[in-house]
Amino acid sequence: MSQIKKYLTLRLFVAFLALTLSGTALSQQGSTDQQREQNTRDQNTMEGTVVSVSRETLVVKTDENDFQLFVFDRDTTRPKAVAAGSRVQVVSSAGEEEGTRTANTITVLSAATDTKTDSTARQATPPPRAVRDLEQDIKNDARRWRLGVRAGAALDPELFMFGVHTQVGPIINRNVFFRPNVEFAFGEVTDLIAVNLEAIYRLPVTARGKTWSAYFGAGPALTFLHQNFERSQGQGRDIDFGNFDYDTGFNLLAGIQRRHTFFEMKTSIYAQPAPTLRLILGYNF
Repeated sequence: MSQIKKYLTLRLFVAFLALTLSGTALSQQGSTDQQREQNTRDQNTMEGTVVSVSRETLVVKTDENDFQLFVFDRDTTRPKAVAAGSRVQVVSSAGEEEGTRTANTITVLSAATDTKTDSTARQATPPPRAVRDLEQDIKNDARRWRLGVRAGAALDPELFMFGVHTQVGPIINRNVFFRPNVEFAFGEVTDLIAVNLEAIYRLPVTARGKTWSAYFGAGPALTFLHQNFERSQGQGRDIDFGNFDYDTGFNLLAGIQRRHTFFEMKTSIYAQPAPTLRLILGYNF
């Protein structure tokens, strides 16, 4: 029965991984050319005054007192420095997220004036709260170092689990992140601590899309496990966690994420009796 459960859970994980990869690949293949054509059609030119600027974003106030949030990507052509208060011309295309546009070319028309009147005027008309919140979300999403928490359930053996992780990146590639984590799991006869040195690759369909995006990953696992119970006559089950076992395994995982939240499925190979399948819900701060 145990072998059948392991077989079924492994098949479930493989099916989830295959569905995630194939669905994302088909979506990417079908949308790349359409997105390129759509971006070309949606290009427009806007002039206005820079309200705020960061490594990832630019907020511009137009002469009509409208505020537009622009997002930079690797193809954006821009000056080395753009100061708040500068007048700029931005050629942009449709953004990946509602309320944003992707800046293609930024040209400074006039430098910022360092006058008290100009500063006071900019402060008197701050961007709407929705623009500021979206700008902050994008900044948080682009941070190179993040902390997070996770919780979930493991199957074979059945365990409740929680843990913490950190995410570093991107490294090597814009879609590669190092995400080591520590998981604590408890069950009827099992206690488990796993140190997982995992890396993930986010499939490059959307970098900051408003929909869920897929990823997969792998990495070594250092597992510390207590597992033992004895049935004493007339006393029911007597759980004894005196056994201490250490094992090294390898994790395979696949998941979907949107900004701060992610859901993933993970399996461990070459590690027994580590859980065959883990279902994890996580949050990045």
